[in-house]
Amino acid sequence: MSDVNHPYEGAFVGRTHHFALRVYFEDTDVAGIVYHANYLKFIERARSDMLRAAGIDQRAAIESGEGVYVVAEARIRYSAPAKLDDALIVLSEVRQVRAASCTIQQRVMRGTQLLAEAEITAAFLSEGRPKRQPRAWVEIFARLEKEGP
Repeated sequence: MSDVNHPYEGAFVGRTHHFALRVYFEDTDVAGIVYHANYLKFIERARSDMLRAAGIDQRAAIESGEGVYVVAEARIRYSAPAKLDDALIVLSEVRQVRAASCTIQQRVMRGTQLLAEAEITAAFLSEGRPKRQPRAWVEIFARLEKEGP
């Protein structure tokens, strides 16, 4: 039995990070369909969880002044609507690693059905300017891009 007082954490299956979530009333519009902007919240949570699971401590980097990731580009394509009470999985994979950014592909699934697909480029910044990511993080991303954790 899992610890009910511990927040849910996703996990890697190979090079793909899986993050499960449920659609709640607050996620939907008056028709009971997930409001389009909420998909961005779903994939943000999944990306943050993926980084944590991979060993990247964003909070420590922010608190030490080392830098922070920001979304530099987001492309999303909606294929089918999610609805109230749906059980969803967000699948995330590192697609490209650069000195100061990384690109992550994310898919929101209901079972085997693709609901939305996004490509997110996150840039690493310090004092509002691009900065090279910590070397250890680049190595983690490179490993995730090729083989998984």
